[in-house]
Amino acid sequence: MSQYQIAIIVGSLRKDSFNRKLAHAIVKLAPSEFSFKELKIDDLPLYNQDDDANQAESVKRLKNEILAAQGLLFVTPEYNRSIPGVLKNAIDHASRPYGQSAWVGKPTGVLGASPGVYGTAMAQQHLRNVLSHINAPTLGYPEAFVHVKDGLFDEVGDIGTASKKFFQNWMDHYVAWVKKHAV
Repeated sequence: MSQYQIAIIVGSLRKDSFNRKLAHAIVKLAPSEFSFKELKIDDLPLYNQDDDANQAESVKRLKNEILAAQGLLFVTPEYNRSIPGVLKNAIDHASRPYGQSAWVGKPTGVLGASPGVYGTAMAQQHLRNVLSHINAPTLGYPEAFVHVKDGLFDEVGDIGTASKKFFQNWMDHYVAWVKKHAV
């Protein structure tokens, strides 16, 4: 495959989200044959199985964008030791109706950033459990539980010098994972 389209799902709606900033910075470390598109999840209705037969246009759009991608990149904060509700809502919508999941077989990377010293370890573990169930093969190593502190980003919002080697290694592993598993 000569071009890989990666769908980015940021688990935060906050305007100044550390995770959105991380998503925008880390993609700059990918090779040129990888392109990235952040998917919109803030306009999805709350998931209700009664709506499976008549999904909202925003849900259809999300599912089509996921289906068009060769890989997924989740960048999420941790809320109360788990994933944000908005992220779980998006996952549920795109996995339904039963047997019509958009997630199946999409090679996936997971990372997240937090001002807390444990980064987003619990949220990422919960997310990995969900991704396993919906059959989205997920990169297991290296993990990236990112502690947001001075120097993480440089003055223009790119990955800072002190963190660049770590994130380049993560991206190199992610790229290899997608190339190995993309269909």
